[in-house]
Amino acid sequence: MKKIKKITIIGSGFSALAASAYLAQSGHDVTVYEKNATIGGRARQLKREGFTFDMGPSWYWMPDVFERFFADFGKKTTDYYELIKLSPAYRVYYGIDDFISIADNLAEIIFAFEAIEKGSGKILNEFMAEAKSNYDIAIKDLVYRPGVSPLELITAETAMKVGQFFSNISKDVRKKFKNERLIQILEFPVLFLGAKPSDTPSFYSFMNYADFGLGTWHPKTGMFDVVRGMESLARELGVKFQTNSNIEKIIVKNKTAVALQVNGEIIASDLILSGADYHHTETLLDQEHRAYSEKYWDSRVFAPSSLLFYVGFNKKIENISHHALFFDVDFYQHAKDIYDEPQWPKEPLFYANFPSVTDKTAAPEGMESGFFLVPLAPGINDTEALREEYFDKIINRFETLTQQSVKNNIIFKQSFCKNDFVSEYNSYKGNAYGMANTLLQTAFLRPKLKSKKVKNLYFTGQLTVPGPGVPPALISGKLVSELINKQFSEQ
Repeated sequence: MKKIKKITIIGSGFSALAASAYLAQSGHDVTVYEKNATIGGRARQLKREGFTFDMGPSWYWMPDVFERFFADFGKKTTDYYELIKLSPAYRVYYGIDDFISIADNLAEIIFAFEAIEKGSGKILNEFMAEAKSNYDIAIKDLVYRPGVSPLELITAETAMKVGQFFSNISKDVRKKFKNERLIQILEFPVLFLGAKPSDTPSFYSFMNYADFGLGTWHPKTGMFDVVRGMESLARELGVKFQTNSNIEKIIVKNKTAVALQVNGEIIASDLILSGADYHHTETLLDQEHRAYSEKYWDSRVFAPSSLLFYVGFNKKIENISHHALFFDVDFYQHAKDIYDEPQWPKEPLFYANFPSVTDKTAAPEGMESGFFLVPLAPGINDTEALREEYFDKIINRFETLTQQSVKNNIIFKQSFCKNDFVSEYNSYKGNAYGMANTLLQTAFLRPKLKSKKVKNLYFTGQLTVPGPGVPPALISGKLVSELINKQFSEQ
């Protein structure tokens, strides 16, 4: 393969880190430019007053994808970080002291379902067998295809499941289960990660296998352990990192990307790969070089934005698990407020995570670190007053549902919402998870890894193939590096 002198990568989120390692492994000279002071993109870390928070992703699902990534370099995850399997994986709250615990193994989850709805244990077992089959097809095969052609989706296995691309999660789950609580537990993985269950193809039930079959894990001192592990690997392979490096322009000559303008300096490059927001990256090009119009982006279905709070409490919190979902209000109304009629939800569902339950380094002795998240419509109006109003709403409900007073024990609180997603990550409409996984935004129907208009310009991350979430981001980094290597081998 012809070696090139220099590849520059924009951004340092999971997909960019993965791509940097693969490209350096292939013998390229790779430099990563990150506009913020620390690497990790949305998976940055916040440290304040003795508390530590993962600022973005907090669920470690699909451990096999992480294993597969490190194995590509002759390594194991354990060479870089330690994992703890959470037990319970999470709790779902429906009322005062009224919650369902999702165990760390399928047998107990089946038992819990059966106790709530007679006969549902057997149905869940069958549903999970199908979900596992989908997982094996999707994660072990389909998602490792570059989204270049529709033919990638046609295999002997998918041909047998074609109906699942035209039905949806909601319809499928409702055929099988009657109890609303059980339905919501099965629907939440897709709702929080990108689209209404009624708009998500049934095939995506593989997320349920990721949830119940593979379990929920926690890197010993948080998701940032994974970022640090990937950075260490990349550096071992020769990747260089430049932080506080804002990309102002991608310079194109003769329809070929030739350089970046970084903090006013021109940095020549043989190839440019962007792991930054796709829409934002195209704004760094002159109009004639952009592959997708504003109209195109405006017509896409985006996954939610989020209102986040990082909270330090000066006491231990009771009646909680590491991860907790609060579904004590109308699940479907909140979904409508995100996707159908975008507005601030009158009664928001929310998610809370207390890393210090598992990781003693996350908070000072005798204290607790809490992370609260409300999914919101992208592009929504975001003000300080609204943030405070919603914090009061969720913390009041939290106190009621867990039967304790915590408000007066807050010693540190920081919010993060749509405006911050835009300013910190250049995120289109402040989305938190990229583009939703609807049928018309799957695989080859997503924005391309390779620019259609500019030679030597590539993209990776959650707005392109295969889609949103941390494991798909790692895969995206692998796919784009393979396309780049293919291009250079053909020259």
